[in-house]
Amino acid sequence: MTLEWWHLSTADPLKTLWAKRAKEFEAANPHVTIKATVLENEAYKAKLTTITQSGKAPDIFASWGGGVLKQQIDAGLVKDISADVADVLPNFTPASLSAYQVDGKTYGLPTDIGLVGFWYNKKHFEQAGITEPPATWSAFLDAVKKLKAAGITPIALAGKEKWPGHYYWAYLALRIAGIEGLKQAETDHDFTKPDFIAAGQQAKALADLQPFQKGFLGAAYSTPDGQAALVSNGKAAMELMGQWAPVTQADAGKGLGDDLGFFPFPAVEGGKGSIDDAFGGGGGLAVGADAPKEAVDFVKFMTQMDKHSEAVESGAVLPVLKGEESAVKDANLKEVATQLASATGYQLYLDQAYPPAVGQQVNDSVAELFAGTKTPEEVGAAITEVAKSEG
Repeated sequence: MTLEWWHLSTADPLKTLWAKRAKEFEAANPHVTIKATVLENEAYKAKLTTITQSGKAPDIFASWGGGVLKQQIDAGLVKDISADVADVLPNFTPASLSAYQVDGKTYGLPTDIGLVGFWYNKKHFEQAGITEPPATWSAFLDAVKKLKAAGITPIALAGKEKWPGHYYWAYLALRIAGIEGLKQAETDHDFTKPDFIAAGQQAKALADLQPFQKGFLGAAYSTPDGQAALVSNGKAAMELMGQWAPVTQADAGKGLGDDLGFFPFPAVEGGKGSIDDAFGGGGGLAVGADAPKEAVDFVKFMTQMDKHSEAVESGAVLPVLKGEESAVKDANLKEVATQLASATGYQLYLDQAYPPAVGQQVNDSVAELFAGTKTPEEVGAAITEVAKSEG
């Protein structure tokens, strides 16, 4: 029996670790062969969309949960594994499981959870006279100005890939409208309200400072001249990215070592959200509707404490199991894990929380805002139009 497993861990340590897990499972189940298809983020999304549109799903596949998973469930492509995993569900933290549970049923198990925040070069901050990471948006804009004045590129951005840019508008919307505002938009599909326009205005205020590297609109994320490498090689002071940032930085460039720091996305003065509201997502494994029971066995195998905590120790993923926190060795990741543990609310990435077409429109519109071709009002209107047609 061959199990098709699709995932997107293209960089070490996970690339090697996941291959090792497959071999271990095969050794324990001699009648099973695991055939892995490993693709990077955008290629993975495209290929998964193509196969699911043809009415099929791989036996085991990486999922971010949320709106995308819900569409796959509605199309009858994903197995309800509630009964099969009932014995292990209590081992997981509620935040990590939430993206894979729909209407009280479980459709996947998490392998990673995290949040997006600013990864920064401590030396650059020092050179620019920034004494502590900014905790408010106005202090953040000041920090950008100080870095520019010191001749340092403040922010690296992969403008070509669009998803890294959506983090700015999404976080500003979360800080200004609050979690309730974003939840409301899931049902009324209205992104033209004052709080969403204000998010666009603040994203534009940032873009107007020209904080990004030259040529950012054509830049990729993980290539040798992309966003991660610019920070990693000391060419830009910070990037807004998820918990995997240090691994990708080390993979794409030299790595900053002890000079790398982390701080949460600042609070926006007068906003309804709190600096403790987390925005992010994780990764998990879902099972195709027609997959054999061995596929579910493999998902459970991947998330056993002894197996999973090895991935946590490697620094590639964060705890999804209760009591796994002690396996986090890296100081910055400990910071992320602590923030996750004390998060007052958790908002899934907008390109995952909302239906795929809405997420794509958020990504496209924010890219146009940063390129100077769309106004904050036009961004709100464009997202609303797609949300209403999808809703």
